[in-house]
Amino acid sequence: MKAEIFLKKTDWLILPLIGLCVVLLVWQIVSITVAKELPTPAKTWAASKSYVLEPFAKRGEMDQGILRFTWYSLVLVAKGYALALVLGTPVGFFLGLSKAFTKTFDPIIQVLRPVSPLAWLPLGLVLFLGAGKQASELGALFTIAICAMWPTVLNTAVGVRAVPQDYLNVARVLKLSRSKTLFKVLIPATLPYMFTGFRLSLGIAWLVIVAAEMLTGRPGVGGFLWQEYNALVYEHIILCIVTIGVVGFILDRLMSLVERRFKTA
Repeated sequence: MKAEIFLKKTDWLILPLIGLCVVLLVWQIVSITVAKELPTPAKTWAASKSYVLEPFAKRGEMDQGILRFTWYSLVLVAKGYALALVLGTPVGFFLGLSKAFTKTFDPIIQVLRPVSPLAWLPLGLVLFLGAGKQASELGALFTIAICAMWPTVLNTAVGVRAVPQDYLNVARVLKLSRSKTLFKVLIPATLPYMFTGFRLSLGIAWLVIVAAEMLTGRPGVGGFLWQEYNALVYEHIILCIVTIGVVGFILDRLMSLVERRFKTA
């Protein structure tokens, strides 16, 4: 009985550890049977431990600790993500509030939304060609913002359309101004939808930064991954993949905490 209670209380830790052990076992088997060029977990750790144990070391432009590379990527993602929210949220409200705006711009949005970041980045580099050394950073910011904004746009629009008509009727009866109706009625009612869009946009922003750094050669997780791929250092490629996944997981959980904080506020 005590063992069952203990397992129930610790399954949040034990079950993920079991899953991790299964993945490592499968990885080990595949690397020694099917894909012999794939390094084993032990070889990967041996080749990557200096990047992990000295996470902020800087030995060269593209030879730094994994957390320093991650920091470079996160700074660029934060800028591009903020730009995506600044652009995407108002567009989402206009789509939700105005049928004329929707008829005018929704077809364009639906055409642009599926375009790959690999297609947007060259355009961004062309747009900021005159910026000199800043061209790659500005091109990456443009790509992150344009790719990450669509979930925010669409979810915000859905949220605005889902606001009960009774809420708007009460606002009219109380003779609330447009600004008060927006901040007292529309935004609070739309917030759950907006945060769904924000979380999806954050995930896309983190995905796009990898592609942007790979193509521009900027220092960061993506740039380091591309360098090690060209050098055929598979251990470091796996290190970058794990880092990208872990950071993406942490970002999603942080956004979830922020969402819950707003809901309870």
